[in-house]
Amino acid sequence: MDTVQLIEVGPRDGLQNEQKLLTVDEKVELIVRAVDAGVRRVEAVSFVNPKRVPQMAGAEEVLAAVPRRDDVSYIGLVLNRRGLDRAVAAGVDEVNVVVVSTEEFSQRNQGCSVAEGISAAIDIVRDARAAGIASTVTIATAFGCPFSGEVESAWIGKIIDQLVSAAPPDEIALADTIGVGVPAQVRALAAEADEHAPGIPQRWHFHNTRNTGYANALTALDTGAAALDASIGGFGGCPFAPAATGNIASEDLLYALDRSGVATGVDMGALVDAAAWLGGRLEKAVPALLGRAGGFPAPGTD
Repeated sequence: MDTVQLIEVGPRDGLQNEQKLLTVDEKVELIVRAVDAGVRRVEAVSFVNPKRVPQMAGAEEVLAAVPRRDDVSYIGLVLNRRGLDRAVAAGVDEVNVVVVSTEEFSQRNQGCSVAEGISAAIDIVRDARAAGIASTVTIATAFGCPFSGEVESAWIGKIIDQLVSAAPPDEIALADTIGVGVPAQVRALAAEADEHAPGIPQRWHFHNTRNTGYANALTALDTGAAALDASIGGFGGCPFAPAATGNIASEDLLYALDRSGVATGVDMGALVDAAAWLGGRLEKAVPALLGRAGGFPAPGTD
């Protein structure tokens, strides 16, 4: 593929596991920096209970303050009907509903069984469509679970089949929630999605916990990925997943895509600057590498 959508998830996944809480104004600035860099789909907020994930408080205030543009789509993460109601009222452009593929993680993350999660996602997709809002269903722990261990790709195929048979979403996302995946699994999961959800665009969400995230992203591109999630600076993680470190970094992924001739329309230097700004606000070193090494060739060289 010579084009792919870069979906910026830093304002949501990048912040949800951080100890330092950003203000609404700081969250808005992060989103504005991503949009100014050329990102056109931003996972901006999460409509979860702020008592469980305080980093995600203020979702309505954030969406009320971000610049609205015809060419920019703001995504809200929802887990249940209450989340969808809040998202619709706040004016999201898209919703991303999560189905966890394993029982223990589903109970810890969403307080429901896998079957209940699938049923809730089907209802949310239907209701979002009725409200004129696009929907993505993300299948979490698609590559492996911190509690249940290995997850078979055929099981993910069965989950996709149940979802698509009842209420096809606009997009299917496969998530390596804890960063255990390898390229062979990407190819196997892509084949399952092709079989059970033909014609539905595939989106991929990788963490770099074991340094395989970028290889997985490039493999997903080879299998026909329509969109890749990434987080400015490589911040991120899941508060309910032990030892899950950050997402693949938007700027590091963009370097690999740019050098491979894959267009995203996003400015790499602007993302590096945004990552440095975010690191300052979080009072942490930036995990991404591009800000340290710089692009290649360096500006002004042959």
